[in-house]
Amino acid sequence: MNLINNQALILERFEVGPFLVNAYILACARTKICVIVDPGDEGDRILNRCRELNLSVTHIVNTHGHADHILDNGFIKQETGAPIIIHPDDAPMLTDPYHNLSAYFSQPRTSPPADQYFQEGTPFHVGELEFDVLHTPGHSPGSVCLVNDVIAIVGDVLFYDSVGRSDFPGGSHETLIRSIKHKLLPRGDHIRAFPGHGPDTTLGRERRENPFLQSDFGY
Repeated sequence: MNLINNQALILERFEVGPFLVNAYILACARTKICVIVDPGDEGDRILNRCRELNLSVTHIVNTHGHADHILDNGFIKQETGAPIIIHPDDAPMLTDPYHNLSAYFSQPRTSPPADQYFQEGTPFHVGELEFDVLHTPGHSPGSVCLVNDVIAIVGDVLFYDSVGRSDFPGGSHETLIRSIKHKLLPRGDHIRAFPGHGPDTTLGRERRENPFLQSDFGY
């Protein structure tokens, strides 16, 4: 689904796999450089769309390391040679089916190891576009959000009317809410947030309406 297509930015969403993961093509419209975010399945369909748009894939971006977001990393890396980038705290999930939880669903799956690592404070570039990297743990230890002055790619940190699960190993509800309130929401109400599942929203809407964010609870 085409979400944004203007003179600067292209963003398209693909709902893939049994867990209905939102994989994204995120591209610089001027340079035709793109990254593929969270390719959990249907990598061939995603790459076909990149070819239709004449885009060059430079990175495979994982917002976190759970299996449903990483399962086609290997296929896309094989087809494009693009490096895999993830936060170092989630990097062990790529190569360990117990850490990425796939072993518990009777289908152990892995990804190639990380080639590069996100670091908070070091911007991530997609062509001429620059994104701030926010380390937003709570759903997983190494969850990240990529944010500029227009959009936020938020993985499973924040959803429309909800937040990410925190009952997986390495999760913490208190840490998750703190990440959202102190790192993500201050970026501005106007920012459109694109999550790992479900519809997009805005940070302002979630600040005002999301039931999980309406009380401080000491966070």
